[in-house]
Amino acid sequence: MTQSKSNMAKNLIIGFQHVLAMFGATVLVPMLTGLDVSLSLLCAGLGTLLFHLVTKGKVPTFLGSSFAFISAVQIVAMRKAGLSVLPENLIANTAYQAALPYATGGIVVAGAVYLVMAAIVYFIGTEKFLKLFPPIVTGTMIIIIGLMLAPTAINSITQGGTVTGVPLLKNWFVAGIAIATIVCISLFTKGFFKLVPILFGIFVSYMFALMFGMVDFSLINNIKFLQVPKIMLPKFDLSSILIIAPISIVTFVEHIGDVTASSAVVGKNFMRDPGLHRTLIGDGAATMLAGFLGGPANTTYSENTSVLATTKNYNPATLRIAAVIAILLAFLGKFAGIIQTLPGAVIGGVSIVLYGMISAVGLRNLVENKVDFKQSRNLYIAAVMLVIGLGGATINFSETVSLSGVALSAILGIILNLILPNIEEQ
Repeated sequence: MTQSKSNMAKNLIIGFQHVLAMFGATVLVPMLTGLDVSLSLLCAGLGTLLFHLVTKGKVPTFLGSSFAFISAVQIVAMRKAGLSVLPENLIANTAYQAALPYATGGIVVAGAVYLVMAAIVYFIGTEKFLKLFPPIVTGTMIIIIGLMLAPTAINSITQGGTVTGVPLLKNWFVAGIAIATIVCISLFTKGFFKLVPILFGIFVSYMFALMFGMVDFSLINNIKFLQVPKIMLPKFDLSSILIIAPISIVTFVEHIGDVTASSAVVGKNFMRDPGLHRTLIGDGAATMLAGFLGGPANTTYSENTSVLATTKNYNPATLRIAAVIAILLAFLGKFAGIIQTLPGAVIGGVSIVLYGMISAVGLRNLVENKVDFKQSRNLYIAAVMLVIGLGGATINFSETVSLSGVALSAILGIILNLILPNIEEQ
């Protein structure tokens, strides 16, 4: 019994570590779109549990708010509200708020598109489908996923600072403390401590931030201790659906990249077991659930995959615990508010380790699969994917549907892999 209680306490702490990793991005999406923050946490938690149910509890993944749908939600709400520009205060604008159900209706249909794609993958066969994604493509995709997030980490540290001023030096010092703590805990400790380096990194650097007066507690003054998420039923309109639903076709490729990254980190092929069709169904069902409740679309989170890579704890149960904690936070306003007081320097320092770890896993994937870079075709595929993925290249099909980043680089990588001859070089 004592051992069981010890394991439960350990899993709770590790689960909370995953909550800290996903929290900032998950609450930022509703803040940018005018959706309810607490409802977004609720949808993330419920969506994660639903995903684990569909994937037989085998994939250690957390689902949070998707950034890909932000501009589409804004455009739909603006058009339905008759606004020509985005209001400064989205929450206070009654016309904008009244139009949001049309956006969440589009999100429901976007989730259904995932189910259609899952059926296509199932009937084509996972093995045939995966032939489009050899190690040179998947390994480079994983590297791009990590490096695309890198500017976010640096911006978190430098936000509000000056180029040569003391505030920026403080930010970098606190970020450095976070990095040093994580590295030291990971390398020089054993047992349980080795599983929670992120928590230690956040705690120690937060203490320094407090000493430097970098923590703003006014953020939680107007937040109630208990709050009830505002459920908002969707409305369906063809024009809104046509703006939002096609985004799923783009995020489909990003989903493959995230599942590939998780597989590489854990050392199991989740594309085959439980199967790509199941992960797509889980993602789509979670997004449909969020749309029906009035929340943002869900997606698999690279932030939590990087926690797996850092801690080497791959137990899917800890992600389900994180989901339950997210659901509780949806109703505990003050506690969620305390997490929001984490300074950007703390988050940025931790993120440098987390995001860099994802790219390092991509490099490991290339090495373990013995990708031969003496072959020019492999060099060309990786070169094009890296520059297109990280250089900001974008192909726009409409106001809201575009190919960029991981999706665009992956498609180009697949095409190049199919057309470039596999010639053995002397």
